[in-house]
Amino acid sequence: MGAYVKLLEYDEIEGMILLSELSRRRIRSIQKLIKVGRNEVVVVLRVDRDKGYIDLSKRRVSPEEAQKCEERYNKSKSVHSILRHVAEKHQIALEKLYETIGWPLSRKYGHAYDAFKLAITNQESVFEGITPPNEEVMKDLIQQISRKLTPNPVKVRADIEVTCFGYEGVDAVKSALRAGEELHTEAVPVKIKLVAAPLFVLTSVSLDKTGAIDTLGKAIEKIRESIVSAGGNLNVKMEPKAVTATDDAELDRLMEASAAEQRQVSGDEYESEEGEELA
Repeated sequence: MGAYVKLLEYDEIEGMILLSELSRRRIRSIQKLIKVGRNEVVVVLRVDRDKGYIDLSKRRVSPEEAQKCEERYNKSKSVHSILRHVAEKHQIALEKLYETIGWPLSRKYGHAYDAFKLAITNQESVFEGITPPNEEVMKDLIQQISRKLTPNPVKVRADIEVTCFGYEGVDAVKSALRAGEELHTEAVPVKIKLVAAPLFVLTSVSLDKTGAIDTLGKAIEKIRESIVSAGGNLNVKMEPKAVTATDDAELDRLMEASAAEQRQVSGDEYESEEGEELA
């Protein structure tokens, strides 16, 4: 007949996706189309209150509608988690927090999640006109919002080779790198480090991933313009991209190996018979 499901947004009451409403295409195997434990986006077709039947459809939901529904559900899930934590800590009815905070913010900003995100940087404006049960509730609510919704900074990196065999040489390379660092801002910092000549690494740790990638790209172009004008060359080994801890670990190993090669080790120094070093 179909598949029985639990509606997560309605206290897990039971509904059924009819067999004819599973897919627009011919169904060869229901097991491949839907799986136990997987979340699905559906639309309600009919509700029989007397018998307790809820008929649902999966095939009548477009991919665009499904995406919007999942985004809304994930936002609501985050808001619910924050409000539930505060309600349990202060032994307040969860519905009361929704009535005094959650629903008024949803009406004002379209969704309480969007209001919470905005409150990270502008809480006075967001909570203007909102009357919480008490000040301690508001204090804990703001702490939970900052803890759970503050985005983590992203590290963006690019690898370049900069060479100049002209008259200015090393000075031209230094000047070019400084030109790239001029794009450094507080929101999108730009740092340049030497790995092993002529390889340099540009890094930026920022909350704005797109902005950091764009800024490093502009920094590379400024370095290129400066070094080419001095008769040098720039070769991009790795375009700006977000990197992981594994990528950073590999870079650290490369830099340590380079430092070890440049360090003088035992046997590199010679002493005369009188014990004086002959560097």
